[in-house]
Amino acid sequence: MLLIGPAGAGKTSVAKYWADHRRVPTAHISLDDVREWVRSGFADPQTGWNDNSEAQYRLARRTCGFAARNFLANGISCILDDAVFPDRPVVGLGGWKRHVGPGLLPVVLLPGLDVVLERNAERSGNRRLGDEEVARIHGRMAGWYGSGLPIIDNSQLDVPETARVLDDVLTRAIASPPKW
Repeated sequence: MLLIGPAGAGKTSVAKYWADHRRVPTAHISLDDVREWVRSGFADPQTGWNDNSEAQYRLARRTCGFAARNFLANGISCILDDAVFPDRPVVGLGGWKRHVGPGLLPVVLLPGLDVVLERNAERSGNRRLGDEEVARIHGRMAGWYGSGLPIIDNSQLDVPETARVLDDVLTRAIASPPKW
């Protein structure tokens, strides 16, 4: 499963909780965590998206995909999280599908803008974005509506409730795999 959403949507919190509470062995792989493995020379996209930040993003995505395939091959399910933009093929679903495989289930977390702004304000370090950037990203994420992907508005849901909805989405997807 790939959990998609803007900064402050709750992707990492929900993914960790969901993985912790599964009845089957489950790994959580966060693209941001893997990107931050680069210490010296880290190309932070917050300072501007450029060739270096794009190359580091692609490397992190390939690394996450390799890790997910390795876990899956050894009987461990996976949940990944990333802010995938519907309008940017470079950082889009095609790369994730290519690196993880055709069984990847993307799910979008998209709470209201006021919620993501509030959650983002509680962050620190390079995970905290400016309000204007969060609003811009949130607006772009609205492009997922009409995509056919499951979208969860977790504005009024806490992490355990969101994880339960995620379980329902997974159950429906197993019964009737989405076409994307």
